Amino acid sequence: MDALKLTSKEREKGIYKVTLAGSIVNALLLVLKFVAGIVGNSAAMIADAVHSLSDFATDIIVLIFVRISNKPQDKGHDYGHGKFETLATLLIGCILFLVGVGIFWNGASDIYGVFNGKPLKSPGMVALVAAVISVLFKEILYHYTIARGKKLGSQSVVANAWHHRSDAFSSIGTAVGIGGAILLGDKWVILDPAAAVLVSFFICKVAVQLVVPCVEELLEKSLPEETEQEIMRILNSFQGVSDPHHLRTRRIGNYCAVEVHIRMDGNVPLAKAHDTSSAIEGRIKSLLGEETIVYIHLEPRKNGLMQEG
Repeated sequence: MDALKLTSKEREKGIYKVTLAGSIVNALLLVLKFVAGIVGNSAAMIADAVHSLSDFATDIIVLIFVRISNKPQDKGHDYGHGKFETLATLLIGCILFLVGVGIFWNGASDIYGVFNGKPLKSPGMVALVAAVISVLFKEILYHYTIARGKKLGSQSVVANAWHHRSDAFSSIGTAVGIGGAILLGDKWVILDPAAAVLVSFFICKVAVQLVVPCVEELLEKSLPEETEQEIMRILNSFQGVSDPHHLRTRRIGNYCAVEVHIRMDGNVPLAKAHDTSSAIEGRIKSLLGEETIVYIHLEPRKNGLMQEG
């Protein structure tokens, strides 16, 4: 089923289902990684466990904010609650960035310590096994979550999917570092924190890619130019409609808002003008989704002279 054809209830149910599945996996991996990191003397694995903790936290954020974002319009929110989902995505991105910075700091500190004579314990095989298990489960979870997020049209679920993938990459780096430290001996123990530092850069990059679009949306950035051009083509395709202007567009979470002024013959009956306006609204909703908020301001055109409304 296309995301545009889903009801709010169906969408909310779908988001809860995929997020709950992710939170269960994250909780299990969280425990596994912490135990393996402590028992296996691996700084990279403990850092990876912290990353999984942030995954679990973002699952909770999604569950809370999606329910709020699907609430209907009310007296205090004329445009609905859609931006709560944008806010959830922004929080996920910020948490992910902080996790990346924390992993970098811990890894860099260990590397600095090695160069200053501080010994590092060689990680154990249990940490390597845990890292491999994490990669497999998180990559599966990423593909499942991003497919569902796109189908449901949910920013926060897609953002959460990238959080899963960042955890998978984190675990790959962890596995490489731990495996190298085990196979190459004590002289290469530095590979464990080095892997953590390398992964931290990827995590921060993904975080920035999530945060920037959310900030733009919260600052009321217009829809892409090609989308606005398509809206103008729809407006100009209606007989009797001329000079569409003052087009304003924006996103509100998973749906859009469109405001535009059009001109029609001032002698056209009100009922016909209303029918034309409703038809235009229907075409725009077909383009952007049934939940799109459309405001069309009609201005009269009389004897070739434009009268501002």
